[in-house]
Amino acid sequence: MLAAMDLVILIAYAIGVAGIGLYFARRMKSGEQFMVAGRRIPAWAAGLAVMSAYTSSISYIATPGKAFDTDWHPLIFALCGIPAAWFVTTYIIPLYWRMRIISVYSFLEEKLGVWARLYASAAFLLYMLGRMAVILYLTGLLLVNFLPQPIGVVILLVGFVTILYTLLGGMEAVVWTDVLQSVVMIGGIVLCAGSLSRAILQGDPPPIALALAQGKFSLGSLDFSLAKRTVWVMLLYGLTENLRNLMADQNYVQKYASVPSVQAARRSVWTAMLIYLPMTALFLYIGTALYAYYSSVGLPDTIVKGDQVFPHFIATQLPAGIKGLIVAAIVAAAMSTLDSGLNCSATVSYMDFYRRFRPSQVEERESVRLLRLGTILWGVLGSLFALLMIRARSALDVWWTISGIFGGGFLGIFLLALLRPGKVGTSHGVAGIVTSIAVICWGTYARNLPAGWQWAECHLDTILIGAVATFAFCLVSLSLSWFAPAARKGA
Repeated sequence: MLAAMDLVILIAYAIGVAGIGLYFARRMKSGEQFMVAGRRIPAWAAGLAVMSAYTSSISYIATPGKAFDTDWHPLIFALCGIPAAWFVTTYIIPLYWRMRIISVYSFLEEKLGVWARLYASAAFLLYMLGRMAVILYLTGLLLVNFLPQPIGVVILLVGFVTILYTLLGGMEAVVWTDVLQSVVMIGGIVLCAGSLSRAILQGDPPPIALALAQGKFSLGSLDFSLAKRTVWVMLLYGLTENLRNLMADQNYVQKYASVPSVQAARRSVWTAMLIYLPMTALFLYIGTALYAYYSSVGLPDTIVKGDQVFPHFIATQLPAGIKGLIVAAIVAAAMSTLDSGLNCSATVSYMDFYRRFRPSQVEERESVRLLRLGTILWGVLGSLFALLMIRARSALDVWWTISGIFGGGFLGIFLLALLRPGKVGTSHGVAGIVTSIAVICWGTYARNLPAGWQWAECHLDTILIGAVATFAFCLVSLSLSWFAPAARKGA
């Protein structure tokens, strides 16, 4: 359990983020203010907010857990963010800025038609629901080590606090709490890495030598196989997922749409990526250091999966004060992603469904009320789905599967909008969507089939489902738009 000093730190942090929400609630007089903060967020603050969307409790708990269980292959994902950031800052941000977008999915309607906007918006909302559930679960997995409450109660408590300050302060509260949370996160992970280093770098031989000997710093196999977690699988996944994040994910786009200029938007993206890369390396180092440390001292029988190791280390090895700071840092990592997830889910629901099909103008007070109701709705759903995550084997694998299933389809639509704007009809797009869904279902469920059906079995690594679905979507839709122009009726 937490000592008195640790509880003071945790309570002070919760009061601080709630206070930020209350402070910005006074300015909440329009829907645009709630969604993009009047476009007056500084580039550096927006960059920290984008980085916070990348770095959640998935990074704080599941990434060390994955390094503990396997190796450093998740670093390839972070490295792939650099070419993705170059492409988005060079070509995509100027395009979005000319359109003054609030919902990135309005871009799809202009380029392809309303069908594209509606499908991508719905896919995004399902994707974000899964992301929020995984993050809440991982936060509960940590806090249950320190609080005399079951994990379900902890999940609901964290969800409630995040909903509260997000619905009060809108995007300004999201960004400035993310700034505070980024400082806490970075400080916490540096302290943890330092504490572990002292434990694993001493002795003859030092415990870290075992991790080196067993290839725990490897980036993965170079075998040309898509059936296991090779370097090539991570490259394909990293490139498609980072492009989806920065180009097609409202959670990220809405942050850099809240700055005053295109130059500021570019700086915000580069700020995020240049902080995220070394932070990922630190998370992986912690996981490997935990492997080295517990290889020598042993783990209790109750620790059965990598996701549990870092919370166990914090609970049993860190002194009072430092323990409270680390716990606050992980809670901050969770809330910094949850708050933006809630805000952008409310924004997409409002802009792409309610406003899109409401013929009359909505008063500003009414728009703020609807956005706050949307925040509550998605927060409650995310909390409930988080309760279903409690029996997951590896949260990072679950998250990668969710992102592949719900993320792959709408990346394909954005690529289609860039390649064939105005030339892809509704029927072409629907054919691509049907193909994409079929590929996703095949890749997800055609596993361990009975004898006689093994010819149809999918042997691809599960995290490639989204990338393959994107390729299938683009191939079918582009082929039809080129060779079957008559099918464009109704575009």
